[in-house]
Amino acid sequence: MDPTPAGSRRGHRGNKASLPSKPCAVCGRTMSWRRAWAKHWNEVRYCSAACRRRKSGARRHEPGDAP
Repeated sequence: MDPTPAGSRRGHRGNKASLPSKPCAVCGRTMSWRRAWAKHWNEVRYCSAACRRRKSGARRHEPGDAP
């Protein structure tokens, strides 16, 4: 679903409150609609690459951690 009307970008300039948003599946932070996500907004689940890496819940073993 593309909230911007075809051919009219001026309607949202400075008025981001009317754009759709949803929570991140990992951290719960609110994500606002972005033009880059327009074609696949329904599939967007994570707010960042860091949350995408943490999606499994399993923490990687890092050097210095006890085995």
